[in-house]
Parts: sequence; structure tokens; C-alpha cells
Amino acid sequence: MRSETVTTVLPAPKAKVFAYLAEIENLPRWATDFARELKVVDGHHKVVNGLGEFFFAIDADETTGVIDMRAGPTEAEMALFPTRVVELPDGQCAFTFTMFQSPGSSDELFESQHASLRREFENIEREFAEDGSPKPPGR
Repeated sequence: MRSETVTTVLPAPKAKVFAYLAEIENLPRWATDFARELKVVDGHHKVVNGLGEFFFAIDADETTGVIDMRAGPTEAEMALFPTRVVELPDGQCAFTFTMFQSPGSSDELFESQHASLRREFENIEREFAEDGSPKPPGR
């Protein structure tokens, strides 16, 4: 099974970055390809993108910095996207996101999704670029 991991160092404390990324409502602000729309249907979050509509959930643990993101066509078929925010010296932190190629997924689709993830990391970097604080919505 293929996997790709993307990591960035951000000029912000772990607690601030963790709180931002663990908040499901912030997903469309940084995951602009994956979550073109985020909606709640019958109490469950769904993302809408170019591939369709998918259930989406976040399980986060502030102590460890782990933010497990899950997405899939049904709640029973949600794939795991493990991420983690790690504290670094000088008020910085690192954010790491690992993606796995789903069984039956083409290499071309996986490579396209990896390129999309790299673009979304640019969004995260812009969010925290100036003073380590997320930018207000609509900016």
C-alpha cells in the first residue's frame, strides 16, 4: 500500500495550530480542494468535492497532538487520514499528514490527491504565516 506524508513547520504554538485544525468547521478554509463544501446531514458532517459527497469526522487528542481525520462514502467505510501537531522550540510547531492509497484507487488519482494535499498545506502555511494566528474567515 502506497503512502505519502507531508510535513510543514509553522511559526505558531502547538495549541493554536491544534485548535484550528481539530475544529471541523475550519476544514473548508484550508482543505479547499477536499472540502469545497462542508454540511451537516442528520447530525453527521459531509464534505463535497469534485469526486462527490463523503462522510467526514475528526477524532482529536490535544495532549498527543493527534488529529485523526476519517472520510468515506458511508460511515462504515471511512478511511483514516492520521495527522499530528508537534511542538517545536521557539514557539513553533510541525504539522504532519499521512495519506494512504485506497484499494482500487488508481495511481493517477492518488498522485492527484497528493498534489491537492500539498496545495492545501500552502493554505495552512498562509493561515499562520504572519503572526502565528489564523486569519479571520473571508480573508
